[in-house]
Amino acid sequence: MKLTPLDVKRQEFKRVIRGYDIVEVDTFMDMIAVELEDALRSQKELRDRVTELEIQLKDYRTIEKTLQQTLLQAQETTGKTYETARKEAELIVRDAEQRAARIVEQAQTDLGRLNNDIVSLQGRKEGLVNRLRVLLTTELDLLKTLEGATDEEHGGGMSLGTGKEMIEIDRVLKSLENEHTPAHD
Repeated sequence: MKLTPLDVKRQEFKRVIRGYDIVEVDTFMDMIAVELEDALRSQKELRDRVTELEIQLKDYRTIEKTLQQTLLQAQETTGKTYETARKEAELIVRDAEQRAARIVEQAQTDLGRLNNDIVSLQGRKEGLVNRLRVLLTTELDLLKTLEGATDEEHGGGMSLGTGKEMIEIDRVLKSLENEHTPAHD
């Protein structure tokens, strides 16, 4: 049975002839009632404090759980971001390698085409030089023939009347060949 301070104050005892001093017993019971009242008040305050602390603890646990979830999400996001960045970097590198390969391939194609053009131009040059040589040789032969005929008609040593000296065809052809021959590496 639980006693309250009021129960202690209202408690009455039988009176007997050789019993305790009533004033002393009443005073003692008043003291007990006050102490019991203080103890009950203290107990209620402690219970209220425990309830308050339990609520705070529950809040702290909720905050802790939220922080843990946030931390996990941040770690997942960081991992996903890292993975995404790694994949993007791989794509960029792969794209750059493909572009470089295409550029190298195009450069090799261009180089082959230019080499073919050079060979073709060298062939054309040789053809032109040969045609020029034949033409100049023919013209020289014609000139010599005309000079011979003119010398005989005019008594020798005269040119065609142009006042120019005879041109050395081999020298001209060699200079043409040297001017148009590309330097080889």
